[in-house]
Formats: sequence, C-alpha cells, structure tokens
Amino acid sequence: MTRKITRRTFCSMLLALPFPAQAQQPTKIPRIGFLITAPLSGIPARTEAFRQGLRELRYVEGENIVIDWRSAEGKLDRLPALAAELVRLKVDIIVSAGPQPTRAAKESTTTIPIVMAQDPDPVGNGFVASLAAPGGNITGLATLRPELSGKHLELLKEIIPTLSRVAVFGTSTNPGNVQQRREIELAAGAFKVKLQYLDVLSPKDIETAFRAAGKGRADAVLILVAGSIATAHRTEIVELAVKSRLPAIYNSAEFVEAGGLMSYATSFTDLFRRAATFVDKILKGRTPADLPVEQPMKFEFIISLPAAKKIGLTIPPNVLVRADKVIR
Repeated sequence: MTRKITRRTFCSMLLALPFPAQAQQPTKIPRIGFLITAPLSGIPARTEAFRQGLRELRYVEGENIVIDWRSAEGKLDRLPALAAELVRLKVDIIVSAGPQPTRAAKESTTTIPIVMAQDPDPVGNGFVASLAAPGGNITGLATLRPELSGKHLELLKEIIPTLSRVAVFGTSTNPGNVQQRREIELAAGAFKVKLQYLDVLSPKDIETAFRAAGKGRADAVLILVAGSIATAHRTEIVELAVKSRLPAIYNSAEFVEAGGLMSYATSFTDLFRRAATFVDKILKGRTPADLPVEQPMKFEFIISLPAAKKIGLTIPPNVLVRADKVIR
C-alpha cells in the first residue's frame, strides 16, 4: 500500500537525516594588551621572557594569540590614552609593566582583567584589597623591592669594609618609595652608615646627583631610580658612576648588562615569564579577584669584573662566590 507523505512528514525526515557536521565557527584568538611606560627597546629581556612564558603554555604570538604592544616611550602623560586605546580594541586582558601603567589601565576599565607583571606595593597602591584576595579586576606579581634595600647596603659593606657614607639615588614620586627609604634607613643604622638621599625626578637630575654625591664624600652609590628614567638613561647612569669612580649597586640586572658594577634584585625576567601564567588562567575562565598576587621567587646577584677594574676596585673572593653571575 502506497503511503502518502505530507509536507510536514517530509520536513521531519529531512531533519532526521545525518547531514555532515556544519563548519565550525573559527576559534576566537585571544587578544592581549601590553602597556608599559618605558621604550620597548629598553627591556628586550623582559618582553622576550613574557613571550617565552606564553610559548611554554602553547601560546605563540601571531598564531594563536595577538599581543598589542603599547609603550608611552617614557612619557607618563601618554599612558591614559594608550590604556583607553587598548580598551577600545576590546582586548581580553591588559598586562601592565609597572605601577603607572597599572593605574592608567585601572582608570580605563573595571571589567577587563589586568595582570601586573611587576609592582612594588599592590596593596599600598590601591590596586588590590590584599595579596591573598585581590577582590577586583587586577592581579599579578609584586616585586617587593623596598625589602631588598638592606641587602644592597650589606653587599656594599662587604666589598668596601670602610664604608661609612652612601649616596642613595631614588625617585620620591615612584610608588613604594616611602617604604623603600624606611628599609634603607633601618639597614643604615645597623651597618653604621650615613645616608645622603638624592632625588632623581628627571633625566637632568642624574648628573647633578653624582656631583652632589662627590661633594658629600660618598664611598658608594645605591641606585634605586626606577621607571622610564632608569630604562632610558641606564647607560648614562652607569657611565657617570664610572667617571665618578664610585662603586654602585643597582636595583636591576639591566644596569650591570649596560656596564654597571653589580646588582641585587628580583629577577624581572622571571616575573614577566610568570605573568604569562596569569594570562593563561584568566583565558581559561579564572577571575583576577580569585587569583592571589604572587611574590618574587627568584633573586639575582650579578657582578661585573670589568666594571670593578675600571674604578680600581677588587671584589673579595667570598663575595664573588655568592654571585649568581659574574661577568668577566
């Protein structure tokens, strides 16, 4: 018997047929905004460490992840516009390299996750409620550099046993400066060292500070200048230290790579590499509010023997053996 097929039955039969799977929608490629004050050319090791961290997590720039690099080229007043631009691009995450970029990003968005690649005092700067529970759209890594200042003086005392006067180059407008200065003063009291604090607020203050250190009969210099001044004028600072024949200890390895005497600092390349793990977790659904701010895990003590030779300084063997890296 012939069965009459109605239009409704025919449509139902069509829907039941095993049609080939529809073409999948193209996977959305994550877009990361990277915001920094200093010129990117001044921190190649840090940016490469961030890329390396991403590669370790199987993200390859230009293939399955996009990074929009934005640098203020040392001009702080450009940061708000650059942060706003990243928000307009609808990036999935903003990675901020320093407190000033973090603040600019924070003021531009309350919804886009922000990952701090470095910050001296995230709680004091008002970026997170606490290190354990950030509570907002910001998380990342703290540098805790102020707490390293005592170690700087200790190392200077070891290479210069007669150390009695130290010129400290800092920047009073930098976040964390107050805590940093407090730590130095505590250490100075323990080592019976007199401090000469010299404020470096702009590039023109660098040479002035070295002249003042000479007039103050400083035995050594502790360089805590940070931000764009340190990045863009690193070579100038190092050269003036040599010209003044002043042993100097710095707060980042890049100074020694530029010809400086020695540095003891948080490994910034390690921090930038670890920033990639925060990016990965957030892309996989975690929220910044629930990701605790992490502290430094790696510290580096680096000495340059050619720099020591230029100022006629002999580094004691017991100090050399403690260095993580000795440039010969």
